[in-house]
Amino acid sequence: MPNPALLAISHGTASAEGQAAVAALVEAVARSLPDTTVRLGHVDVQQPDVAASLAALPDGQPVVIVPLLLSAGYHVRIDLTQQSAHRSDVVIADALGPDARLVDVLTARLAPLEAREGDRVVLAVAGSSDERANDDCRTTADMLAARLGRRVDVGFLAATEPRLGAAVDTVRDEASGRVVVASYLLAPGYFHDLAIRLAAGAPVARPLLDDDEPAASLVDLVIDRYRGSIR
Repeated sequence: MPNPALLAISHGTASAEGQAAVAALVEAVARSLPDTTVRLGHVDVQQPDVAASLAALPDGQPVVIVPLLLSAGYHVRIDLTQQSAHRSDVVIADALGPDARLVDVLTARLAPLEAREGDRVVLAVAGSSDERANDDCRTTADMLAARLGRRVDVGFLAATEPRLGAAVDTVRDEASGRVVVASYLLAPGYFHDLAIRLAAGAPVARPLLDDDEPAASLVDLVIDRYRGSIR
């Protein structure tokens, strides 16, 4: 029996840079799994969507959907479940976060900003209507704080409070040094551009994926989510 297919499902973005960055991650995963069918689909914005992605796979081949999402919010709990419900051979893996490997990449992205003693870090997060997803992001902030040995505040870009601009303003009033923003976003696109605007001059780190080679730890994370869900 062939290995289950790995269907990586991203949120989707209109940004060409974001599309290329996510595609590069999935291509790296495919190179690491030469005996496995690896495909990329999207839950919103881009095509192929989930239904088209599943329909393109051979009948009878089991599928593991790996959400390329940083927390388990509406898209994971509702959209992916509903859109794959017609197939009994589909398993949905956990979202990518929280995970120490994401913290590895966040730390590496912050390094060029050269945060110094007295500087404060704000983690820019997309935000969700599902508070469990927001809690996942707060957990990541706590993990990053432990790694850096300094406080990390959270600023949301949508759906919940505090919004990033307010969080940066509050921290700026408290900090003896600069405010630096860690981008807890998978790839370039609307939300990363919004983070730069709302940071109001504070330096913003690059997202987890960009125009460089995807971090090996991110490739490993996707593969681990896939392997951990094989029945």
